[in-house]
Amino acid sequence: MDNVHESAMRSVCVAITLAGVLLFASGCIGDEAANVVVYTALDEMYSQPILTAFTEQTGIIVRPVYDTEASKTTGMVSRLIAERDRPRADVFWNNETAQTIVLKSKGVLEAYHSPSAESIPSAFKDPEGYWTGFAARGRVIIYNTDLVKVPPSSIHDLLKPEWAGRAAIAKPLFGTTATHAAALFAAWGDDDAKSFFQGLKQNQIAILAGNATVRDQVAAGEYAWGLTDTDDANGAVEDGRPAKWLYPDQGPDGLGTLVIPNTVALVKGAPHPDAAKKLIDYLLSPQVEEALSKMRSIQIPLNPNVNAPERVPKVSDTRTMAVTFEDIAARMESTAAFVKEEFLQ
Repeated sequence: MDNVHESAMRSVCVAITLAGVLLFASGCIGDEAANVVVYTALDEMYSQPILTAFTEQTGIIVRPVYDTEASKTTGMVSRLIAERDRPRADVFWNNETAQTIVLKSKGVLEAYHSPSAESIPSAFKDPEGYWTGFAARGRVIIYNTDLVKVPPSSIHDLLKPEWAGRAAIAKPLFGTTATHAAALFAAWGDDDAKSFFQGLKQNQIAILAGNATVRDQVAAGEYAWGLTDTDDANGAVEDGRPAKWLYPDQGPDGLGTLVIPNTVALVKGAPHPDAAKKLIDYLLSPQVEEALSKMRSIQIPLNPNVNAPERVPKVSDTRTMAVTFEDIAARMESTAAFVKEEFLQ
């Protein structure tokens, strides 16, 4: 464990202890105006220290609701839609973009132009203010260094006979894998994307429960390589497991990798709108992006004014997929229908 990781974990422990004191105090006061409810799809081990620090600075108690690894963002989005007429959440902190845009289209979100969003590039925020991106992750190839001497460089390598039954992806119905699938449909069109997924099936590519499972089984040698996210892949590296990762399709004619930011949005009709806006302002601040970049998840700052550790890849140094988040969101439902009906049968 390196010094940065040790320091971060000590800070987390102190923050969680302080959170317990603050939550006890809030229970005695019972002031609902000093509360904010956030539905968050970011893993609790990363989001909780951030939310605790917000409480320390503002005195506003955060009541988080988390998702599960199995359903990821999809289940939480369904809950927000079901609660649309009587919202319980104030803020939605998503770990990707497409489902947030779906919520906008369904009238679940309310526009809010946070002053903290001014330095974030326009490509990573909604021009109408319904959502803002921050702290991104990249879709990467993770490979077992004991089993792979020359690593694959493209997602197209999943179709090669030499990797038949030896590679894995997460189920493309949830989380960032669902977003990645929709991005491929947006980039390639229906015919080429369907052909790709049918090729995965023919090549016996394993479909696992989630990105963390892909990481764990590749690191354990159950599979030679697979697709996951930078945060999961870096965890295997930091744990000293026989794994490395790389961005796929980085050549001059390559597809590029999909870079997916966290997004934060104000829920329409939020019970605590003032506290909600304060939380959004905080999440979009440079200090939060810097803190997330220093964690095990090495989330990639989008604000150019943030200084991240050298081990954190820069968006400016990465060839990214030439698709918009709106294009991806528009493909989510049709992609999911194809995956259910033809790919997972």
